Amino acid sequence: MPQFSLQRTINAKRELVFDIFSNFENYQKLLPQHFPSVRVRSIRNNVAVVEEYLNLGNKELLIMAKHVSDNPVSHEVFVIGGDIKGSYFKQQFIEFENTTKVIFDIDLKLKGKSLVSSMLKKNNYEQDYSKILDDFVKIIEN
Repeated sequence: MPQFSLQRTINAKRELVFDIFSNFENYQKLLPQHFPSVRVRSIRNNVAVVEEYLNLGNKELLIMAKHVSDNPVSHEVFVIGGDIKGSYFKQQFIEFENTTKVIFDIDLKLKGKSLVSSMLKKNNYEQDYSKILDDFVKIIEN
């Protein structure tokens, strides 16, 4: 299944970059075109379970995700239910003098014959996820 890594260098301090990327509660407000619905189900310390609708390309995916944050170093998302159950997203935040390098490791587990065939036909899941990241960067840098 699709596995890929993406990197972005952002003109902002690591704490700010981490705060935006790990604040899943604001995804719907910040990026409604990518996250039309986000509902937090529970939060305990640095772990949260969240129900999310994620628009990836032309597909709206319903997922139940466990978010684990290690402030300000990493933010991991384990998809524990829904259309891409078993998927994993990891964000690592590396601080430089006036910038932050963010490394994204994505492992998509596509389920269901129609989802797999439609996503693989287009074969631009990496490009679609890259658009989401670019929109995050625009928000942070503006």
